[in-house]
Amino acid sequence: MKDSSTRTTQGRGKRFDSILETVGDTPTIRINNLGVPGITLYVKAEFFNPASSVKDRLALNIIEAAERSGALRPGQTVVEATSGNTGIGLAMVCAQKGYPLVVTMADSFSIERRKLMRMFGAKVVLTPRADKALGMYNKAVELAEANGWFLARQFETEANADIHEATTAREIINDFAGARLDYVVTGYGTGGTVTGLARVLRRERPETRIILCEPANAQLLGSGQPQERSPAGTPALSHPAFAPHPIQGWTPDFIPLVLQEAIDTKGYDELIPVAGADGMEWTRLLARKEGIFTGISGGSTFAVARQVAERAEPGSVILCMLPDTGERYMTTPLFEAIEAEMDVDEIALSLSTPGYQMATA
Repeated sequence: MKDSSTRTTQGRGKRFDSILETVGDTPTIRINNLGVPGITLYVKAEFFNPASSVKDRLALNIIEAAERSGALRPGQTVVEATSGNTGIGLAMVCAQKGYPLVVTMADSFSIERRKLMRMFGAKVVLTPRADKALGMYNKAVELAEANGWFLARQFETEANADIHEATTAREIINDFAGARLDYVVTGYGTGGTVTGLARVLRRERPETRIILCEPANAQLLGSGQPQERSPAGTPALSHPAFAPHPIQGWTPDFIPLVLQEAIDTKGYDELIPVAGADGMEWTRLLARKEGIFTGISGGSTFAVARQVAERAEPGSVILCMLPDTGERYMTTPLFEAIEAEMDVDEIALSLSTPGYQMATA
């Protein structure tokens, strides 16, 4: 590791006209304490985006592509179905650009996500968890049609994979220019990341294997069963292989049309399932051993990256995508063992000196 005793900073050499100009250019960070001997493991920390997730990229591009095409009119309300991160990204973009935003979201997703969207000024309409992601999706369609609102369509729009092709993939190409890159590991929610990455990596880094992950108890792709769709490509029914899983942001109860491109074009080389409990354990280890605070989806992707590292050839280089921050999961099982009050060891530390003790100690 580099000596940081003489660390200095000089700024970015520019001033930004708005928060939206800070989307993208997220750092690639080496893993130092949780690696596998002989393997170099990196993570791409998407929580460095301004609203702390990879979905800031597609949120910005969906709105700006719609502005360019005229599909989104000045002052028109935007509506979208989301498990949280896309909604938070859209809320940031709409706040800056002056569009009202309505989000539909199943009530099973973490409470802090709805609070964050409301903090940005969005309205959040909850749908019953029993109706799964398809329920919140259909509610957004209903609201758009009833009110003449702009439906963002993150699961179908070309603007989704396009922004990952234009930014995320280019950042990876530049970060590893002239260097080895054997594997890229990512999960999927809409499928935009893997589809956009595949377009570029297949062409410019064909030696790089793309590993895709999904929940072990909701293996939509692993089942081999196709998604039933309407003529417009939207999901007609929930996928039969879906089951509720704890990896929020991953794998809705249908295969998104954006992901279908990567399936049809063989945009990934291997599909690896991961248990939610394993993902949460690696999320905690990343925080405690690397100081990297990602969410359950990031820990789950890292769990698969570790599996790949353990069987990779010596000298291999692996890049793992970390989609968001752990702060999105404060009210989920990820934090069940993290208490707000002092534990026994902390009480003992308090009592070890005479002053400033809490009454509970």
